[in-house]
Amino acid sequence: MTAQPRGIVAPVPRAARKGRPRGLGRFGLTPYLFLAPAFVVYAAFLLYPLGRAVQISLYDWDGLSLATFVGLDNYVDVLTDERLRESFWHALVLIFFFSVLPLCIGLVLAALLVRAQVRGLPFFRTVVFLPQVIAMVVVAVAWRQIYAPDGPLNGVLDAVGLGSLTRAWLGDFTWTLPAVGFVGTWVSTGLVTVLLMAGMARVPQDLYEAATLDGAGAVRTFFAISVPSVRAEIVVALTLTIIAALKTFDLVYVTTRGGPGTSTTVPSYEVYRRAFMEGRVGSAAAVAVVLTILIFGINLLVNRIGERER
Repeated sequence: MTAQPRGIVAPVPRAARKGRPRGLGRFGLTPYLFLAPAFVVYAAFLLYPLGRAVQISLYDWDGLSLATFVGLDNYVDVLTDERLRESFWHALVLIFFFSVLPLCIGLVLAALLVRAQVRGLPFFRTVVFLPQVIAMVVVAVAWRQIYAPDGPLNGVLDAVGLGSLTRAWLGDFTWTLPAVGFVGTWVSTGLVTVLLMAGMARVPQDLYEAATLDGAGAVRTFFAISVPSVRAEIVVALTLTIIAALKTFDLVYVTTRGGPGTSTTVPSYEVYRRAFMEGRVGSAAAVAVVLTILIFGINLLVNRIGERER
């Protein structure tokens, strides 16, 4: 019998190779068995309800009587209904208040708190993050009182001689949507700031010292070092806040209920109104499906841009 040279692996007999499933690799089905329980839970609580929503959106149904199949008519209604188009536009406007504005404020606050090495930093971090802890319904009730005609905001404007700027903030067709959006800015800024502070805290101080020795000022250092160092955190912050902006419901419901008129209607509120107030469950499901696709598409775009920048 000829000895096998050292360092050379003997070929596996063809008969032995036939027993191994092709394409399953060394471990076979074992990884999929470990993933199965999590996938079952994911499918039961997310994929199945989503599939049911898509199915319901193809029917004309009031939630009680027999449903009538209408195909894509509900989706045509989403595209042609002026009220629905207006609600989606309002949701896009809220992205500015929930995402863009908090990101700009959060970058400045995070840079100041980290670079200035403020004493009691954990306390300031907790204070900034506090709006995220409070339930949105409580926030909405509080800000509804602030925006009231006889509320604190108008009282302060009167006290400083700006009485001409006072108004019924939640009853003005022009200012109601920005007023609601500013509440989102107040809530989201804390989350964005804490995320960015965590990213900036990892930046070596040597980089800032080298930039200072090269003659870079605070503004140039901010844009050259601080902002590029938190690109991953910016993507996470935008993802979370964009989702919050597009699916906001409780804030609008408590403060304005879509009014005055339709000036603050948003898709989530339209889903509630059509399903529970008008009994048009199929149409509401179609709005929800379109909103889900919009959220997925915008966040996919944000993440793709973030990965390309990195």
